[in-house]
Amino acid sequence: MNTKTKIMGILNANEDSFFKNSRFEEYEAISRIEDLIENGAQIIDIGAVSSRPGSCAVKPEIELQRVKNIVDSIYSQKLYEKAKFSIDSYEPLVIDYVLNKGFSIVNDITGLRNEEVIKLCAEYNATAIIMHMQKDPTSMQENPTYNDVIKEVKDFLKHQASKAQEFGVKDIVLDVGIGFGKTLEHNLKLLKNLKSFEDLGFELLIGASRKSMIDKIVPSTIEQRLPGTLAIHLQSINNGASIIRCHDVKEHYQAIKVLEAMKEIQ
Repeated sequence: MNTKTKIMGILNANEDSFFKNSRFEEYEAISRIEDLIENGAQIIDIGAVSSRPGSCAVKPEIELQRVKNIVDSIYSQKLYEKAKFSIDSYEPLVIDYVLNKGFSIVNDITGLRNEEVIKLCAEYNATAIIMHMQKDPTSMQENPTYNDVIKEVKDFLKHQASKAQEFGVKDIVLDVGIGFGKTLEHNLKLLKNLKSFEDLGFELLIGASRKSMIDKIVPSTIEQRLPGTLAIHLQSINNGASIIRCHDVKEHYQAIKVLEAMKEIQ
């Protein structure tokens, strides 16, 4: 698919997000969102539950409580007219609330396993981002194994996308789930072979921002992984990704614009 690259900026409304600079206090959230948009983000992905390895889920009511005020502010200030807003959630209670408040994208790390989420996406005509994850965050990095990681991830995404379409979901994005139940080798294979997912006919999102796979290649703290993040994401664009989910929007905007300029030269 020949689609212009879009940047999805990350904002977290939880205290245990693995990268502290993506967390925000409620009072500063609006200015942070405006900064992300000014720096080049076309999509803002807001989440209230950590999905890092070993993290635990919270009750839907608590998740909604964490995002409610900021979602209300986004809606009252009509920020959804400046950028698209995505909810990083798989809880119907939370998803139903935000889709009533100007949000138009559901970023589901469970890959639409809950049919109630599929129904909500169809009802609100929302974009569904279907991600592959082996097991769940509490156990996904405990010896992840595949016979053929490319085939198994692709089969899952294809099946879930078809199911979503049967329910009436019109706009679908696929995410191979870098770091979600995969070893370093699995991640690298998926990134190298992204083009093999193109025949499914959907946009591809990649989110490897500051993830531990970088540390496994070059030992580094979370704060030191921006160069590795940019390397993964730029190569992912070359391999077919058209949405990049990242913490460092300004740096990605510059890098992607330079990449696009090189590609456009005859």
